[in-house]
Amino acid sequence: MRIKYLLLTLLACGQLAAQEVALTPQPVSASIANPMLWADVPDPDVIRVGDTFYMVSTTMHLMPGAPIMQSRDLKNWQTVGYVFDRLTDSPKYDLREGTVYGRGQWATSLKYHKGKFYALFAPNEGGPMADTYICTAEHAEGPWQIHSRMRHFHDATLFFDDDDRIYVIYGTGEMVELKADLTDVIEGSHVKLFEREADERGLLEGSRMIKHNGRYYLLMISHVFAPGRHRREVCYRADNIHGPYEKRVVLESDFGGFPHVGQGTIVDTPDGDWYGIIFQDRGGVGRVLTLSPVRWLDGWPMIGDEAGRVPERMRPVVSGEPAAAIVCSDDFSQPRLGLHWQWNHNPVNEAWSLTDHPGSLRLRTSRVVDNLYLAPNTLTQRMEGPTCSGFIVVDISHMKDGDRAGLAAFNGDSGVLSIKKDGKRLTLAMSEQAVALSNREKRVEKVDEKEVESTPLPAKTKRLWLRLDGDFRAGKGDAANFFYSLDGREWTQIGTRDYRMTFDYRRLFMGSKFAIFCYATKNIGGYVDVDEFNYSVDSKNN
Repeated sequence: MRIKYLLLTLLACGQLAAQEVALTPQPVSASIANPMLWADVPDPDVIRVGDTFYMVSTTMHLMPGAPIMQSRDLKNWQTVGYVFDRLTDSPKYDLREGTVYGRGQWATSLKYHKGKFYALFAPNEGGPMADTYICTAEHAEGPWQIHSRMRHFHDATLFFDDDDRIYVIYGTGEMVELKADLTDVIEGSHVKLFEREADERGLLEGSRMIKHNGRYYLLMISHVFAPGRHRREVCYRADNIHGPYEKRVVLESDFGGFPHVGQGTIVDTPDGDWYGIIFQDRGGVGRVLTLSPVRWLDGWPMIGDEAGRVPERMRPVVSGEPAAAIVCSDDFSQPRLGLHWQWNHNPVNEAWSLTDHPGSLRLRTSRVVDNLYLAPNTLTQRMEGPTCSGFIVVDISHMKDGDRAGLAAFNGDSGVLSIKKDGKRLTLAMSEQAVALSNREKRVEKVDEKEVESTPLPAKTKRLWLRLDGDFRAGKGDAANFFYSLDGREWTQIGTRDYRMTFDYRRLFMGSKFAIFCYATKNIGGYVDVDEFNYSVDSKNN
């Protein structure tokens, strides 16, 4: 049964050949349950090319970065590529001289113009590496190339007008025009598109510009710091790109027991329908995506149902599409690492392999570090709601003295299952770990580690099963629970019961992740072989 389940999961993740997927279609339900993606997919930009939707999201310190996700029905999404494999402007991307936790790639703008894909992003990183990148590709899957670099633009949108003039709209309603070859800004082109109204006392950001029926629509998240009000999506509209602009609130809705639905974009279908893809903060799981209809009323794109709220369910754009997912099981039998995985910071490529022990992911220690937050080659995937579970099968027989390996619910506050090799002694410990980062360099200043429970392992233990369950339902406290097994059949819970996963924008600024790690605290050269990551999530769409 496990092999059958893993096969179905690999199909959903697009890891097998397209012909195999066509021969084994997966059943899908008749509607889309919101959240459309109950996982950390912040700052989305979505475009349509023909009958296919493409989406990009923020992944900050994770590599490869700027994931390109694809769907035909706005329900089944899979990752098909990344805009870049790694960032190299600073040693901090390699976990040296600081870190880029909560920084890195932010709020990428995705466009398609005259047969070519474009991505614009500005790493939220101070100093000389704070450029804006414009990357191009013939196909959304890549390969992507850096086309140009220029000054930093916060939360920017790239916009190609009908007359082929090109603009960047950023910040709080600022705009510049680019040269026709997209190599730099046209000096003197900077304009302020509007002045903020009296009710906009907080931030306005997350720019997304579209053009519809000859009008310009700039969608932004509005942070309203007033009693009983939180975030909302607003739209600035004009007949000329330079203005004058008028504003309307196009979505102000809580949903599913959580507040704050705001920041995203709208996109049309081949049949002329419109949808809004807007994220919502949901605590420990991160910022999840909601899908809503868009009703054009008096020339305004009003997002939500007739009551102006995010609906519980939506019909898919296309019926009968095969199942797809952005979080997936993996038996590590493919020659390349699946696109559903991302490394914490740049990986040390010579210290991991899928070929040293075929059918396993080998993680070698490559640097002596003090803690998990500085460990190279920590491999991650998102966690998902409403509930999810993931376990790894790991061969630990080649760990060295001082090595640490295991599975974590990784964030600024992490619940960690660690296999510890100290001399000839093996133990398994569940700990709560919290990182303190410096404000400027994001240096790891300290990690507070509270070991909650540990158990000795037989000295000749070769394989171990480690499991992490997550519960992100409203009122459940973003709970993580931890288990281990010596045979893959009988599971024993260990450590904190209902460990609370948290979201902290001041540190990692992301939802909690499954994290597989192996690092050295004394000497390098040890390794583990991860034979399997087995994942399941509640089937909320049935």
